[in-house]
Amino acid sequence: MTRTVVLGAGAMGLAAAYHALKLGHDVTVLEAGSQAGGMAAHFDFDGLSLERYYHFICKADQPTFALMEELGIGDRLRWVPTSMGYYVDGRLYPWGDPLSLLAFPKLSAVEKLRYGAMMFLQTKRKDWSRLENLSAKDWIVRWCGEGVYRKLWKPLFDLKFYEYADNVSAAWIWTRIKRVGTSRRSMFQEELGFIDGGSETLIQALVTEIKKRGGRIELGCPATEITSEAGRVSGVVAGERKFVADAVICTVPTPHVSRLVPSLSDEWRAKYDAIQNIGVICVVFKLRHSVSPHFWINIIDPTFQIPGIIEFSNLRPTGDAIVYIPYYMPTTQPKWSKDDAYFKAEAFGYLKRINPAITDADFLGMHVGRLRHAQPVCPPGFQAMLPPVETPIAGLQIADTCFYYPEDRGIAESVRFGAEMARRINKRSE
Repeated sequence: MTRTVVLGAGAMGLAAAYHALKLGHDVTVLEAGSQAGGMAAHFDFDGLSLERYYHFICKADQPTFALMEELGIGDRLRWVPTSMGYYVDGRLYPWGDPLSLLAFPKLSAVEKLRYGAMMFLQTKRKDWSRLENLSAKDWIVRWCGEGVYRKLWKPLFDLKFYEYADNVSAAWIWTRIKRVGTSRRSMFQEELGFIDGGSETLIQALVTEIKKRGGRIELGCPATEITSEAGRVSGVVAGERKFVADAVICTVPTPHVSRLVPSLSDEWRAKYDAIQNIGVICVVFKLRHSVSPHFWINIIDPTFQIPGIIEFSNLRPTGDAIVYIPYYMPTTQPKWSKDDAYFKAEAFGYLKRINPAITDADFLGMHVGRLRHAQPVCPPGFQAMLPPVETPIAGLQIADTCFYYPEDRGIAESVRFGAEMARRINKRSE
């Protein structure tokens, strides 16, 4: 039995704790926040339990399916036919299937052919190594031409990554295309999934099983230092408390690592410090009426300062219409400091422009979530930038969502990665 401390009670930390307990280890989870779940945690939206940050499931998310079956909640998975739209220069167009592409008036016939070929062939690609040192911009231009990149992609990148927009990894973009592109009922129908009751269903099932197996979850307990002796991890300090450990799994955002592990060499701490993150201000509206029939709308309009909206109620039944509007941006942007009222006025104004039938009377409520380290920035060659998960301090593993690369942040990757980290503890113990 190895005394194991897991930092972070998000999906990865909870999965690591669950699998470590299954392997016979003694486990304590430390979470700085007041609830488990991380980015998958819920909030009470006037009686509706809802994710703070939207989640959806694709058919490639096998680790999620396997864990749900293991926890006895496999029957809570639901699949829904969904659709996507493009709002371009004041008009909403359907998107995401061959007929919509053919009817789209903003691309030439040649551009449509090249775009369609790219989307189809990239869902068949299995090896991403040739994309690793390419930027998404160069890759898309190579396949589709400068016009397609300028019309469909550049505005989205600019409003998500700002100064990093031209230097995002092609491999990272490819995994997003492939994951959604292969989650279809047919060539003409996208199909996405959700968990009945939301992500909280999975989080609570993990929490329950961890406690049932003798694990401990300490909420409101932020770690201040990971300690070591003679090159081996020795424990975690959290305020005035010390948790003795033979193994530590750290899943907190990499920008915190240098402060948490002062005994790491300058060279190693510099590796974590070099990883850039952008934040998100996520505005969630509850409305009387739906904005559109689409789950996801990309927005290409110079008068909009958002890359898209997610009408979550077109995936998971929620009664009233639920719309997420994420403002991704580096936290150095002046807009980051704006108050909730500013984002309410701007974002609701956008919804009324997308659907002029929406009026002030349709507004039922709003919630604003803020996260400083929401999205790692993955430039070309990012894989070589990532330090090994196992650090030079024996027994200490460190990884956050950027280590899923080239995959993006998702529950499936979180539970897969958590299980792998738990297995590494077992190997060391043997």
